[in-house]
Amino acid sequence: MPNTKNLEQLKHYTLSFKLFFQAFWKTIVAWILLVTFVIVAIHYNVDKSVIGGSVVIFGIISQAFIGLINIVGLVPLVGPIVAKILALPFFWLINALGYFVSIIAIKKGYSKDVVNYRILTVVLLVGIVIGFILGKVL
Repeated sequence: MPNTKNLEQLKHYTLSFKLFFQAFWKTIVAWILLVTFVIVAIHYNVDKSVIGGSVVIFGIISQAFIGLINIVGLVPLVGPIVAKILALPFFWLINALGYFVSIIAIKKGYSKDVVNYRILTVVLLVGIVIGFILGKVL
């Protein structure tokens, strides 16, 4: 015989999942379409710049990126902080600056140095995220 407390808890979580899918069904469908498109395009050897451009355009038009940040923001304690960091203009500025410097360096023939530079940039951005989270939590 099942425990009634566990059964009530299971009904609560089922209701929560149902409400989650009702609230975010458009975002979930958009991301399923994006992932399916990328997998099919890679399978058929479509140019990576075409894939990237299509994903960016579809993601902006369908607001898939904003929906993903909203879903990340639902994670208790850390989610709202990560969502806030991803929305910071300073974070976007550093990342965009890194891409522009990478383009210039690749054109000048420093492709190996660009890889090291991009790794350092990603480490810096991850460090900013971790530092921001620790600063808010502590």
